[in-house]
Amino acid sequence: MTTATTETGTTATTRQGTRPPAAARPVRWAADTVTAMREGARLRLDYSARSLWSVDRAIEDIRREGAPYAAVEAVLRGFGAYAGEVIVRRTGGEWWASGGEHWVRTPDGRLWDPVEEARRCYTAEGSLRLLCRDASGGDG
Repeated sequence: MTTATTETGTTATTRQGTRPPAAARPVRWAADTVTAMREGARLRLDYSARSLWSVDRAIEDIRREGAPYAAVEAVLRGFGAYAGEVIVRRTGGEWWASGGEHWVRTPDGRLWDPVEEARRCYTAEGSLRLLCRDASGGDG
């Protein structure tokens, strides 16, 4: 069990291994993406940092096909959530949410926005693999 004091001064005790409520949606998006890629694209995603190479390539392929952003927005959100879950699992971080946006907070206190990074990948300006490497301290 761990005990933490929140910014409002309340104390919360949680069992080790439980996920914060902010994790519910991105964890589901990530799991849905793993299933969709396995069934539709025959791409196996295993929540490893190495698998993010394949995700970056998949986003690049979608971009090359010229699909409008509105048509791929949910797919990009799923890829971003998947990358966020990779970071959470590698670093012991956790999901945070505010105003409908979701971030990963790593144990060093930094916030990462993998969903936005997936959008940046679609415009050829980002990389989920490199985001994971940076969030993991260069270890990936």
